[in-house]
Amino acid sequence: MLGIFSALGASLSWTYACFIWRSQTHYNKALDINLLKNLFAFIFFSPVLLTLKGFIQYKFLILLLISGIIGIGFGDTFYLKSLKLIGTRKTLSIEALSPLLAAFSGEFFINESLSIKSWIGIIIVSISLILIVKTREQKIDEKNNLSTGYLYLKDYIFSFLSIFCAVIAASISRLVFLETNLNPLQTTEIRLLGALIFLIIVLRFKINFFLNKLETEEKIKFIFSILLGTNIGIYLQQLVFQTLPLGVGWTLLSTSPLFSLFLAKKEEGSLSREVIVFTIFLFFGISLIIL
Repeated sequence: MLGIFSALGASLSWTYACFIWRSQTHYNKALDINLLKNLFAFIFFSPVLLTLKGFIQYKFLILLLISGIIGIGFGDTFYLKSLKLIGTRKTLSIEALSPLLAAFSGEFFINESLSIKSWIGIIIVSISLILIVKTREQKIDEKNNLSTGYLYLKDYIFSFLSIFCAVIAASISRLVFLETNLNPLQTTEIRLLGALIFLIIVLRFKINFFLNKLETEEKIKFIFSILLGTNIGIYLQQLVFQTLPLGVGWTLLSTSPLFSLFLAKKEEGSLSREVIVFTIFLFFGISLIIL
């Protein structure tokens, strides 16, 4: 149960943080946002480094650093770029495919066998998430008299890359948990360190402290989003990878589109009948996975 609640908590934390981060993509580069949020998150968790002395084999340290570079360094940057280019819902519609990719990754690379019931649940959840996002998007476009035209495949490239990087990083984290006694706090800090080193090098040691240019209220929101989406979000995510098979854990982590509906409800109006039906199917899929 700990893993299940951690996954839902991580999904909610990440969804709320993304609403704040997306607003910053209009004024700052995705790389700058990613670097600053990870720098603050690393500082917040820095005391954890004191618990690592003589506690970890170098190969697992390197694996976690690589996981941070791929998942947080590349993955989060691609995600933020996608939010800017195609918006939250179109990005989330592609992200909804990630449970299937994670399940296949766990099956073939970590030898985690899922039951037929779990596979059916994962497929139902993925389809439900896509339908929820697409239906909601169409309703919003119709309400605002916007065109519902299709984007080209190239417009979704950053979202696809984000999924690919995230699943690879998750597979590495899960493998480390299976082989070591490291706890989620320790793995979170090591992964943040890997991402931080990578981003600083990519940006040639130039850190854009755009936080100084924000109004006080915006600064508070941004710092809160870091604590919630990066520190707490990644910690809960690592807790999921420690306690649940990769395919199951990732499916529960992928419920962001559902939470985004309720966070944006005030702006977008009431939920339609179709969305409610698809949400019921989603919970049915989740029930097949966890029961």
